[in-house]
Amino acid sequence: MSDDQSPHVPAPNDRRGAVREKAQQVQQRQSRARIIRRVSVGIGAVAVVAVAAVVVTWAFTSNASKPLLSPANVAGDGFVVTKAGSVASSGSADGLGSTPAPSPDPSVAAATPAPTPTPAPTATGHPTVDIRVYVDYLSSGSRDFQAANAQQLSKWVDQSAATLTYYPVAMLTAKSNGTKYSLRAANAAACVATHSPDKFFTFNNELLKKQPNVDSDGMTDAELATLAAATGVDSPKAIKSCIEDGTFSTWAKSATDRALKSIPDSKGVSLTRTPTVLVNGVEYVGALNDPKEFAQFVLTVASDAYYSTPTPTPSATGSATPAG
Repeated sequence: MSDDQSPHVPAPNDRRGAVREKAQQVQQRQSRARIIRRVSVGIGAVAVVAVAAVVVTWAFTSNASKPLLSPANVAGDGFVVTKAGSVASSGSADGLGSTPAPSPDPSVAAATPAPTPTPAPTATGHPTVDIRVYVDYLSSGSRDFQAANAQQLSKWVDQSAATLTYYPVAMLTAKSNGTKYSLRAANAAACVATHSPDKFFTFNNELLKKQPNVDSDGMTDAELATLAAATGVDSPKAIKSCIEDGTFSTWAKSATDRALKSIPDSKGVSLTRTPTVLVNGVEYVGALNDPKEFAQFVLTVASDAYYSTPTPTPSATGSATPAG
């Protein structure tokens, strides 16, 4: 009996089974690769979302943890001038971009200068006039009004003939090459009013005298701090930090938004321009660079307030003296 030495040849069914098995293995490997890719993409997306959520949460948490700080010595978004003192006569603002006030017409002569009307205190000693000035430190109108009226405003305050309140606003924030000078100057004014209220009027006056041109960069925060120090403020280091940190910038923006909606105690007036000047709630619409016209307006409003206030009548308690 002889052995079969012929090589083993797989049957056709075996070959097909082997091919199917190999195809299944390839398919399984491809499926696993697809699953891995999908999982990787999913994990990446989740990671991106998680990072974004962390960033957003941090931003909101950061803002929430930084409360809206309001300045001290503020009354209805304004700062009452507690001490004015003398200010240099300034017929024109001597800052950048200043324009001189018109000179008197030499053809008009007067034998004696016309007196400037001055509101007087009432019999009770309390001021008869409440003057409110909404001021933007980049507004040429605000500069012109201050240049023309600073002396008589300071005199009225020091004589207790009027109360004077300034409201720093930031309507022209977009007019300084992206530096937001209007807003930063309002913040600086709030810093001085908070840390050195007796110097607020002087600093307010200097900001307007040294007003930069519209569409220029304006003073830097360091320069604003230096200007404040030059006025002799108390706590210059605290004021410098307050200015450079923008401590009251958010407050200044919010105060501006409130005034744009409505000005309290003004019979429906809202902030549409700067300066907006109110005397006993009545808006002044005269010439900004004419101190006599403004003084006459103040005197008129004061007179109206005086005569509209009931005056006490003498009581008839004494007996008449008989005639001799």
